[in-house]
Amino acid sequence: MSNGLKLYHSAASPNSRRVRIFLAEKGIAIPLVPVDLAKGEQRSDAYVAINPRRVVPTLVLEDGTAIGEVLAIWRYLEEVYPTPPLLGSTPKDKALITMWERRTELEGFAAVMDAVRNAAERLKGRAIAGPHDYDQIPALAERSKLRVKNFYADLDARLTEVPFVAGNTFSAADITGLVTADFATKAMSFLAPGQHPALERWYKNVSSRPSGASSPRSGDQSFAHRRRATRRPRYARRSTA
Repeated sequence: MSNGLKLYHSAASPNSRRVRIFLAEKGIAIPLVPVDLAKGEQRSDAYVAINPRRVVPTLVLEDGTAIGEVLAIWRYLEEVYPTPPLLGSTPKDKALITMWERRTELEGFAAVMDAVRNAAERLKGRAIAGPHDYDQIPALAERSKLRVKNFYADLDARLTEVPFVAGNTFSAADITGLVTADFATKAMSFLAPGQHPALERWYKNVSSRPSGASSPRSGDQSFAHRRRATRRPRYARRSTA
C-alpha cells in the first residue's frame, strides 16, 4: 500500500537508513530504487533531474513530485500514514520530538558526518554533500571526535531520566540516535568507553526492534561491539549522504 510512492536511496547512506527505519516502523512497503554512491550515480543527469542537490534519499510521489531531506520525507509520510505516530500526536509531543531529534542530529549525526567527510580520502573536494565542491578541513575531523564523545555523555544523562530520547515512547528522535550510533561505529570505529549504562540499555532496546533488523546498517559492526574494539579510529571509505 504505497500509493505510487518510491524511494531513491543507498544502502551505504545513513540518511537513507533513517527513512527506511521510519517506513518499517509504520509498516509501509514502497519500491526502493538504489542509487550507487560509490559509482557517482547521484551526480548522473537522470538523478540530478530528480534531486538537483545530488543527495539521497529522495521520495517521489505518484504525480512526480520529488521530496528530498529526511525531515521533509518523514513529515509527508507522517501526514499520510499517521499511525503509529513517530513525530508526535499532541502539540507538546510534536514539539518535544522535534527538539530532541534536532539536537540528536546536530550534536551527534552531524558530528560524525563532519568527521567522515573531512577525512576520507575518496571525499577530497567533496567535504560537504551537495552540488558544490568544498575542500576538506582536517581540524573538523579531529574536533568531531570530541563532539561525538560529548554527545554520548549528554545522551546518556538524558536516558537516565527517560526510556527513549524524546520521552516515554519510541519516536523519530530514536531513529536518528540509533543511526548515529551505528554510523559512528562503522565510519569512525568510535569506542564507547563503557561508562554509559543508560545509553547502552537504550541502544540494546531500539536496535532490537524489527525496524532495525529490516533496515540493516552498512557493514557488520554495531555500537554494542565497540567496547571490544582496540584499533585506532579510522574513517569510512564509502560515500555518505
